[in-house]
Amino acid sequence: MQQQASNAISHTSHIENASLESHTIGNCTHSNIVSLLKAGENIQPYIQSAPLTDLVEISDIIRQRILEVVSKNGGHLSSTLGAVELIVGMHTVFDCKLNPFIYDVSHQAYAHKLLTGRYNDFSSLRQFGGISGFCAPYESSFDYFIAGHSSTSLSLGAGVAKAKTLKKEQYKPIVMIGDGSMSAGLVYEALNEIGDLKLPMVIVLNDNEMSIAKPIGAISKILSKTIASPLYQTMKERVKKIVNKMPDGTAFIAKRFEESFKLITPGLLFEEFGIDYIGPINGNDLEEVIRTFKSVQNLNRPVLIHCQTIKGKGYQIAEGKYEKWHGVAPFDLVSGKPLHIPTIKNPTSVFSNKLLEMARKDSRIIGVTAAMPSGTGLDKLMDEFPDRFFDVAIAEQHAVTSMAAMAKEGFKPFIAIYSTFLQRAFDQIIHDVSIMNLPVTFCIDRAGIVGEDGETHQGLFDIAYLRTIPNIHLISPRDSITLESLLEFAIDFPYPLAIRYPRGKFLCDVFIKDSQNVCQDNSDDLLQQDYKNLHDVLVKEIQKNTLSYNKHLQMRKAQMLTANVWENFKPNSMTKPNKKENKILIIGYGNGVGRGLFLVEYIYNEHNIACDLLDLISLKPLDSETLARVFVSYEYIFVLSDNYRINGVGSSLIELATFLLSQNKIVTMPKIISFEIEDKFIKHGKTEKVEESLGLNTECLTKVIMEYIHK
Repeated sequence: MQQQASNAISHTSHIENASLESHTIGNCTHSNIVSLLKAGENIQPYIQSAPLTDLVEISDIIRQRILEVVSKNGGHLSSTLGAVELIVGMHTVFDCKLNPFIYDVSHQAYAHKLLTGRYNDFSSLRQFGGISGFCAPYESSFDYFIAGHSSTSLSLGAGVAKAKTLKKEQYKPIVMIGDGSMSAGLVYEALNEIGDLKLPMVIVLNDNEMSIAKPIGAISKILSKTIASPLYQTMKERVKKIVNKMPDGTAFIAKRFEESFKLITPGLLFEEFGIDYIGPINGNDLEEVIRTFKSVQNLNRPVLIHCQTIKGKGYQIAEGKYEKWHGVAPFDLVSGKPLHIPTIKNPTSVFSNKLLEMARKDSRIIGVTAAMPSGTGLDKLMDEFPDRFFDVAIAEQHAVTSMAAMAKEGFKPFIAIYSTFLQRAFDQIIHDVSIMNLPVTFCIDRAGIVGEDGETHQGLFDIAYLRTIPNIHLISPRDSITLESLLEFAIDFPYPLAIRYPRGKFLCDVFIKDSQNVCQDNSDDLLQQDYKNLHDVLVKEIQKNTLSYNKHLQMRKAQMLTANVWENFKPNSMTKPNKKENKILIIGYGNGVGRGLFLVEYIYNEHNIACDLLDLISLKPLDSETLARVFVSYEYIFVLSDNYRINGVGSSLIELATFLLSQNKIVTMPKIISFEIEDKFIKHGKTEKVEESLGLNTECLTKVIMEYIHK
C-alpha cells in the first residue's frame, strides 16, 4: 500500500464492463465531460456511464484542484485527497438525488462539491461569502445534510432509511464515514438499530489508518473478493436458511464453522451487529471501488464496505503524515511549508507549554483530550507523560466522566477540548462533575468565532450553558500572561473551573505587541516616562495591572484597567480628554478585553472622549461589590465578549443589576448594552471578515456607542 503512495495518481486498471468501454456517453464525449467539470457544471449524469479512463482523469483533475485551492486558502487536505476515488465511484454507481449521500464530518467531501457543479466556486473555499468547507444544504441541493461534527452520519442514515421505507420508496442512503469517527458512541447506537431493523443502506467505511487495524493478510484479501460477489451474497442467505433447518447439534457445528471464518476478517464486529461486511478493498483503486459498489447496488439490507485509502493521496509530501496534514493553513505547494509564520503567541501553545511546566513539578496533574492532541496542545504532554495524559478518541462524554473519577481519587485533571465539542458532554459536566463539586478544570480552546470552519465549529455556546450549572466557576484570561496565571491558580482550586481562550491569538497580546515605545520593566510608576501616545499609556497600564492580577484572581475580583490612564496621560495636543458627565465604561470578558483596548484608543483618537475599561475576570461568580459601584458611576456600560448574547455576559450583568436594584443596593437601573453575538448561526470566513459583518470591528462599535451617548 505504501508503494502505491509513491505513484500518487497512477492507475492502470481496467473495468470489464461494456457500459464503461465506450468513450461516447450519450451525447457527451470525453472532452465534453472535462469541459463541463471545469465550467462548474454538475457532471454526475454523465460520469455514470463514462469509461474508466475518463473517470481516472476526472479523479486526477479533482485532486489537483483540491491541492491548488487548499494550498491558497487552507482547509482539510489529507483526508479529502484520500477519498477522491471513493467519491467518484459513489457518483458513478449511485444517484445522489435519489440515494442521499451522507458524509460524516464532511471535511473529506471536497470531491463531491467539485463533481456537483462547484468547480469554479471552489476557489472561494472557506472564504467569507464563499463555499463551505463542509456539506451545506443552503449551498447546494446535492449536499443532503449539514455536517461538521463527527459520528452523526449513521444515525442520519438510519433516519433516512426508515423514512424511505415509510414512504414506500426503493432508494437507500449512501453513508461515508471515516475510521476515526468509529470511536464515538453515537456510531454504535446507530449500528445497533441499523442491524436490528435491517435498514437498507450502504456504509462506506473510509479507513485511512487512523483507528482501525491494518488488513489481516492474504486470506482477508481473498475473502473480500468472495464476499463482494453477488453469488456469495445469495449463497450466504441459502446457507443461513439451511442452518436454521438443521437439527440442533448439526446446526451448532455449522454455525461454529461459519463463525470461524469471520474471525479472520476485520468484519466480525459489523457482522455481529447484523450488517453485511465487504472488504477490505483498495479505496484508491477506482476499478475495484466501482465494481464493489455495483455488487451491492440492489441489496435491500445494510452493508458496510471497508475501503482502505491513503491520507494525502496524490501529494507525496503529505502521504502517510496523518495529523500534520489533516487541517492546514495556506502553504507553498512545492515545499509544503506554511506561507505565514505567526508572530503572536498562540493561546494553545501558551496553554501547552505552561501545563507541561506544571506537570513536571506536580505529579497530581493529569489531562485528557478527545481525539485532538495536536489541536489542543496536549500532544507534548502525552509524549513526556504517557501514563498521565490521555487521548480517549472521539469520546467527550467518557473524557469528562473518567476525569471526574480521577479527581475523586485525588488527582488534578485538566480537560483540553474545543468549545464546539464540549457541548457534546453537557450532561456529564452536570451529572458527574458539578453535582459532585469535583476539582476538574475545563480548558476550553477555540472559544469565540473560529473563522473558516463556520457554523458547526463556532465556540459561542459554552458561556450560555455553563453559567446555568451550579458549582462551576467561569474565568477567562485576557492575554497569554493571565492564561498562565489562571492555570497555576487552577492547580489547587477545589471546585469545577472553566477557562476559555480563543483560537489563534489574544487581541490583548496584539495590542501590546503594537506598542513601540513602552519600557518592559513593569514599574509601578506610570509617570517614570512621559508618554504622549495613548496606546503606550494603555499598554503600560496593562503591564502594571498584570502584577496585581493574581490578587484579583484569588478573590475573583474584576480589575479596572484604566484607573490611572486619564489622569496621567499627557497628549501632544493641549486638549484634555473629555470624560463628560455621561461616563462610558466598557466591560470586557476574556478576548473582549483586547477588543475593548482597541475601542478605548479609537474613541479617544476619533472623538476625544475618554472611556474606562474593566476586565471582568470572573463571570461566575460575579464581583458584585465592584459591579455595584460601577453601575452607579457610569451612565453607559458596553459589554464585549465573544459568545452569544442570549444568557451571555450582558445577561448576567443585567440579572445582577436587577437583583441589586431589588435589594436597594443601587437606586437606578444602569444602561447596559451588549455587543455579544446576535441570535443566528455564524457562517465561515476569516475571523476579521466575519466580525466586520457582525458589526464587531472597532469602527462599527464606535459608531453605535456614539449614537447612544448623543441621543
